[in-house]
Amino acid sequence: MNTFGRNFRCTTFGESHGPAVGAVVDGCPPGIPLTEADIQPYLDRRRPGKSPLESGRKEADRVEILSGVFEGRTTGAPIALLVRNQDVRSEDYDALRDVFRPGHADYTWQAKYGLRDHRGGGRSSGRETLARVAAGAVAARCLEPCGIAIRGRVVEVHGATTPDAMEAEIRAARDAGDSVGGIVEVTASGCPAGLGDPVFGKLDAVIAGAMMGIGAVKGVEIGEGFGAARLLGSEMNDPITEAGFASNHAGGVLGGISTGQDIVVRLAVKPTPSIRKAQQTVDTAGKEREITVEGRHDPCIAPRIVPVAECMLALVILDAVLEQGKYRDFGK
Repeated sequence: MNTFGRNFRCTTFGESHGPAVGAVVDGCPPGIPLTEADIQPYLDRRRPGKSPLESGRKEADRVEILSGVFEGRTTGAPIALLVRNQDVRSEDYDALRDVFRPGHADYTWQAKYGLRDHRGGGRSSGRETLARVAAGAVAARCLEPCGIAIRGRVVEVHGATTPDAMEAEIRAARDAGDSVGGIVEVTASGCPAGLGDPVFGKLDAVIAGAMMGIGAVKGVEIGEGFGAARLLGSEMNDPITEAGFASNHAGGVLGGISTGQDIVVRLAVKPTPSIRKAQQTVDTAGKEREITVEGRHDPCIAPRIVPVAECMLALVILDAVLEQGKYRDFGK
């Protein structure tokens, strides 16, 4: 399953230490103004090495549009997007060739395929999300004429909720050779009512699947989410007035269909599994080993997941808009 979406389809390719990572987008409406400059800001926000609190891998992450755009506008043909890998240091992973890293997909990948790319995790690396961001940036550009905007932010890191405290938590974990997790919130505003399908095509179900498909995400909630279990019906229900909904506990989705309110999604991001602290594991022969993971890794993944989550939500929303068959109407 390397393809996401039904109407606006995104197929990603490439590995962490391969020549390049990229995506092919099919189903993009024609006539949308699009250049590399529309995509690059999203990739720049996801790019590693911007601060001492991120992975030290230095990548320009410059996107190339190889097809599907003519004279600055989409043609309706498949759009091929490519980002070349430059700062790979595969030798950093030589010691991990025959050892499974705790918290990573090493063990499960080996169990499924009988082999794995030990160089940074290969296809299971977080670098794969670069391709999703490139494709999602195209989706976000397509949503602009519809008046739909998507914004994300980190709301919590290891229990801290203010910027300085969050930075302190990340810095402390890094200095200790450890890592921390966090909570990311993404909001889509300007969505019309009526997007999504009931039963198995519920908009919130598709959103949840898209977010859980991001590596390191271990939980998703929409609106009140798990907090809804602690409310009364009279507290949870959103009153409807002549002016519209009086609150948004549902997070913009009822019965699997958008209400026209902001769609609010929160993601639980686990701590980065690659840490310098010694951990117990086994090797490919099943023998117990102790492991410390060297190399360049983020002490907290949450900040760099923000643009990934934004772009995955853009992919879902645009797909739902196209499913309605009214893209041009929404754009008026």
